Parts: sequence; structure tokens; C-alpha cells
Amino acid sequence: MNPIEAFDELLCNYPALNAIRDDIMKGYHILESTYTNGGKVLVCGNGGSASDCEHIVGELMKGFRLERPCNLIEGARLQHGLPAISLVSQSSLISAISNDNGADLVFAQQVIGYGSKGDTLIGISTSGNSRNVVLAIEVASRLGLNTIGLTGISGGKLDAITNVCIKVPESETYKVQELHLPIYHALCSMLEFRFFDE
Repeated sequence: MNPIEAFDELLCNYPALNAIRDDIMKGYHILESTYTNGGKVLVCGNGGSASDCEHIVGELMKGFRLERPCNLIEGARLQHGLPAISLVSQSSLISAISNDNGADLVFAQQVIGYGSKGDTLIGISTSGNSRNVVLAIEVASRLGLNTIGLTGISGGKLDAITNVCIKVPESETYKVQELHLPIYHALCSMLEFRFFDE
């Protein structure tokens, strides 16, 4: 399978996403360019979207639909990864930032530490208005990172401040989240086929 076939598979299984096919493809091109140029992906979100952050990183950092053999240690089943960091994962750091700087800065502060020009930050917010995600996107933009929003139909504040905002055609939180999953699975599949399908 190639990236276009993985994209077509998404649209076949979720025809409602045809309405935002161009934005999904723009998101893919941003991510593909990031990895082609040696960058990494950062991901942030709250609640259920925090779980999505962990899920995305899991699909990128090891084999998802393909084996990615890495023979650095003989006999070890290591796999190549696409570098990605979930900004929701570090409880000690998050609690320190919340206590010392403010909870709305938990992701923005990490973008300062982890982000480099040419990296990409994915901000997930069903409303598009989560303040900690919005501030992280603003910091990322000022540092020269690419930015992708993953939101519900309104896009909220993220619609105006991201390089591309993928606005799924739903407004109820759980329905938005149900469409986020196949989109990021497709994006991870497309990237894997692009970089590891021989």
C-alpha cells in the first residue's frame, strides 16, 4: 500500500470526511515534510484528546501496520521510529509548570524546550478553544514550527492560528473524538507507508 491508497481507504470507510479531504492531505504533507527534513512531531491535548496524543506517538514511534526492522543489535526486535513526543506524558514536569507558571502553560513551556524550527506541533481540541493548546500553538508558530489543529466543525481559535486545521464535521465532543481517531490512524499509516514500505 502507498500513502494515497491509505488516504483513499480512510475516505471509503468514513465518507463524511470527504468534505475535509483537502485539509487532511495538507496535514499529511506538513508531517511528511517534517520527517523528510529531519524534524519531529509534538502532540498536545486534554482529557480524551490527551489519550489520542499518546496513541499517535505510539503509532509513529514503532511499527504500526508495517514491520520496520532495525538491526542495531543482533537478535533484538528493534524497529525504526518516526520521532514524536506527547506533551501530556510527563507528570512531574506538568505539575511543576502548573504550580510555578500556571496550568495554561503546561504545553507551551514544553514546546519551548522540545521544539525546533521545522518541527510540527499537533494540537487536539474538540472545541478548538482549549487555552493550553492555543498557547502552545502560538508559541510553536513564533518558534518556526509547523502547526496542525485537530478540532470539531467550528475550529474555534485554532482555525485562525494553525497552518492547517482539520475540522471534523461534528460538534458533540464524543462524536468529534470518534472521527479524530480514523484521521490520525490514516495519517500515521500514510507516513509509515511513505518512509518504510520497500
